[in-house]
Amino acid sequence: MTDRLQYGTTAKVFHWLSVALLLVQYLIGWLMPDIHRGLKPGAPMTLHISSGILILLLIVFRFAWRLTHPVAPESSLPPWQRMSSEAIHWLLYALVLATTVTGWVFASFRGWGVSFFYLFPLPMLGSENAAAGESIDGLHQAMEWALLAVIGLHAATALVHIFIYRDRIMQRMLPG
Repeated sequence: MTDRLQYGTTAKVFHWLSVALLLVQYLIGWLMPDIHRGLKPGAPMTLHISSGILILLLIVFRFAWRLTHPVAPESSLPPWQRMSSEAIHWLLYALVLATTVTGWVFASFRGWGVSFFYLFPLPMLGSENAAAGESIDGLHQAMEWALLAVIGLHAATALVHIFIYRDRIMQRMLPG
Protein backbone atom coordinates (compact mmCIF):
# COMPACT_ATOMS: atom_id res chain seq x y z
CA MET A 1 0.00 0.00 0.00
CA THR A 2 1.55 3.29 -1.09
CA ASP A 3 1.06 6.48 0.90
CA ARG A 4 -0.57 9.24 -1.13
CA LEU A 5 0.72 12.82 -1.05
CA GLN A 6 -2.75 14.41 -0.99
CA TYR A 7 -6.03 13.53 0.71
CA GLY A 8 -8.62 12.19 -1.69
CA THR A 9 -12.23 13.25 -1.99
CA THR A 10 -13.48 10.56 0.41
CA ALA A 11 -11.05 11.62 3.16
CA LYS A 12 -12.02 15.27 2.67
CA VAL A 13 -15.74 14.44 2.83
CA PHE A 14 -15.20 12.43 6.03
CA HIS A 15 -13.22 15.32 7.54
CA TRP A 16 -15.65 18.12 6.70
CA LEU A 17 -18.71 16.02 7.52
CA SER A 18 -17.13 15.32 10.93
CA VAL A 19 -16.58 19.06 11.41
CA ALA A 20 -20.20 19.86 10.52
CA LEU A 21 -21.69 17.10 12.68
CA LEU A 22 -19.53 18.00 15.69
CA LEU A 23 -20.55 21.65 15.34
CA VAL A 24 -24.22 20.65 15.27
CA GLN A 25 -23.68 18.23 18.17
CA TYR A 26 -22.10 20.89 20.39
CA LEU A 27 -24.88 23.35 19.59
CA ILE A 28 -27.58 20.79 20.40
CA GLY A 29 -25.78 19.82 23.61
CA TRP A 30 -25.52 23.40 24.84
CA LEU A 31 -29.08 24.30 23.92
CA MET A 32 -30.67 21.20 25.50
CA PRO A 33 -32.47 21.53 28.82
CA ASP A 34 -30.48 20.56 31.90
CA ILE A 35 -30.60 16.89 32.79
CA HIS A 36 -32.25 16.26 36.14
CA ARG A 37 -33.70 13.32 38.03
CA GLY A 38 -36.79 11.94 36.34
CA LEU A 39 -36.09 13.65 32.99
CA LYS A 40 -37.36 11.65 30.04
CA PRO A 41 -35.52 12.13 26.77
CA GLY A 42 -37.49 14.38 24.46
CA ALA A 43 -36.75 15.56 20.95
CA PRO A 44 -33.55 17.51 21.81
CA MET A 45 -32.07 14.55 23.69
CA THR A 46 -33.07 12.10 20.97
CA LEU A 47 -31.50 14.39 18.36
CA HIS A 48 -28.34 14.76 20.48
CA ILE A 49 -27.97 10.99 21.05
CA SER A 50 -28.81 10.18 17.42
CA SER A 51 -26.26 12.71 16.18
CA GLY A 52 -23.71 11.19 18.55
CA ILE A 53 -24.34 7.73 17.11
CA LEU A 54 -23.99 9.16 13.61
CA ILE A 55 -20.68 10.76 14.60
CA LEU A 56 -19.56 7.45 16.14
CA LEU A 57 -20.30 5.61 12.89
CA LEU A 58 -18.60 8.31 10.85
CA ILE A 59 -15.44 8.26 12.99
CA VAL A 60 -15.21 4.47 12.70
CA PHE A 61 -15.53 4.68 8.90
CA ARG A 62 -13.08 7.59 8.82
CA PHE A 63 -10.58 5.69 10.95
CA ALA A 64 -10.86 2.62 8.71
CA TRP A 65 -10.42 4.82 5.63
CA ARG A 66 -7.34 6.45 7.10
CA LEU A 67 -5.78 3.07 7.87
CA THR A 68 -6.45 1.71 4.38
CA HIS A 69 -5.69 4.94 2.47
CA PRO A 70 -2.72 6.54 4.24
CA VAL A 71 -1.42 9.93 3.22
CA ALA A 72 2.28 10.65 3.59
CA PRO A 73 3.19 13.34 6.12
CA GLU A 74 4.00 16.66 4.51
CA SER A 75 7.74 16.47 3.83
CA SER A 76 8.25 20.24 4.10
CA LEU A 77 7.27 20.28 7.77
CA PRO A 78 9.93 20.09 10.48
CA PRO A 79 9.94 16.71 12.27
CA TRP A 80 8.38 18.14 15.45
CA GLN A 81 5.42 19.47 13.44
CA ARG A 82 4.93 16.16 11.63
CA MET A 83 4.97 14.26 14.93
CA SER A 84 2.68 16.70 16.73
CA SER A 85 0.26 16.72 13.79
CA GLU A 86 0.06 12.94 13.85
CA ALA A 87 -0.40 12.91 17.64
CA ILE A 88 -3.18 15.52 17.51
CA HIS A 89 -5.04 13.59 14.81
CA TRP A 90 -4.91 10.33 16.79
CA LEU A 91 -5.96 12.21 19.93
CA LEU A 92 -8.96 13.62 18.01
CA TYR A 93 -10.01 10.10 16.97
CA ALA A 94 -9.69 8.85 20.55
CA LEU A 95 -11.60 11.77 22.06
CA VAL A 96 -14.45 11.60 19.53
CA LEU A 97 -14.74 7.87 20.17
CA ALA A 98 -14.62 8.31 23.97
CA THR A 99 -17.07 11.22 23.97
CA THR A 100 -19.68 9.44 21.87
CA VAL A 101 -19.41 6.14 23.73
CA THR A 102 -19.60 7.79 27.19
CA GLY A 103 -22.70 9.69 26.05
CA TRP A 104 -24.37 6.46 24.93
CA VAL A 105 -23.38 4.68 28.16
CA PHE A 106 -24.72 7.65 30.18
CA ALA A 107 -28.09 7.41 28.42
CA SER A 108 -28.12 3.66 29.10
CA PHE A 109 -27.37 4.13 32.82
CA ARG A 110 -30.22 6.66 32.97
CA GLY A 111 -32.50 3.92 31.68
CA TRP A 112 -33.48 5.95 28.66
CA GLY A 113 -34.95 4.00 25.82
CA VAL A 114 -33.75 6.10 22.91
CA SER A 115 -34.02 5.71 19.20
CA PHE A 116 -31.89 6.62 16.23
CA PHE A 117 -33.73 9.64 14.81
CA TYR A 118 -37.01 7.93 15.80
CA LEU A 119 -36.36 5.22 13.19
CA PHE A 120 -35.34 2.30 15.41
CA PRO A 121 -34.42 1.78 19.07
CA LEU A 122 -30.79 1.83 20.12
CA PRO A 123 -29.43 -0.96 22.27
CA MET A 124 -28.67 -0.14 25.88
CA LEU A 125 -24.99 -0.34 26.82
CA GLY A 126 -25.77 -0.90 30.48
CA SER A 127 -28.63 -1.21 32.90
CA GLU A 128 -30.19 1.62 34.88
CA ASN A 129 -27.78 2.72 37.60
CA ALA A 130 -28.03 6.28 38.96
CA ALA A 131 -24.61 6.34 40.66
CA ALA A 132 -22.82 4.98 37.60
CA GLY A 133 -24.80 7.41 35.43
CA GLU A 134 -23.51 10.37 37.44
CA SER A 135 -19.93 9.15 37.15
CA ILE A 136 -20.24 8.56 33.42
CA ASP A 137 -21.93 11.96 32.97
CA GLY A 138 -18.91 13.62 34.60
CA LEU A 139 -16.58 11.66 32.34
CA HIS A 140 -18.69 12.52 29.28
CA GLN A 141 -18.55 16.22 30.13
CA ALA A 142 -14.79 16.06 30.68
CA MET A 143 -14.41 14.37 27.28
CA GLU A 144 -16.57 17.06 25.66
CA TRP A 145 -14.31 19.82 27.01
CA ALA A 146 -11.11 17.96 26.17
CA LEU A 147 -12.38 17.34 22.64
CA LEU A 148 -13.33 20.99 22.25
CA ALA A 149 -9.86 22.08 23.43
CA VAL A 150 -8.09 19.75 20.98
CA ILE A 151 -10.41 20.84 18.14
CA GLY A 152 -9.53 24.44 19.01
CA LEU A 153 -5.81 23.65 18.93
CA HIS A 154 -6.23 21.83 15.61
CA ALA A 155 -8.16 24.75 14.07
CA ALA A 156 -5.69 27.33 15.44
CA THR A 157 -2.79 25.39 13.95
CA ALA A 158 -4.57 25.26 10.60
CA LEU A 159 -5.05 29.03 10.71
CA VAL A 160 -1.37 29.53 11.56
CA HIS A 161 -0.42 27.53 8.46
CA ILE A 162 -2.83 29.52 6.30
CA PHE A 163 -2.16 33.05 7.54
CA ILE A 164 1.30 33.06 9.12
CA TYR A 165 3.41 30.33 7.52
CA ARG A 166 1.51 30.58 4.20
CA ASP A 167 2.95 27.17 3.35
CA ARG A 168 -0.15 25.76 1.61
CA ILE A 169 -0.13 22.73 3.92
CA MET A 170 -3.86 23.16 4.42
CA GLN A 171 -4.53 22.81 0.68
CA ARG A 172 -4.22 19.05 1.26
CA MET A 173 -7.54 18.99 3.17
CA LEU A 174 -9.45 21.92 1.71
CA PRO A 175 -12.23 21.12 -0.79
CA GLY A 176 -11.31 21.24 -4.43
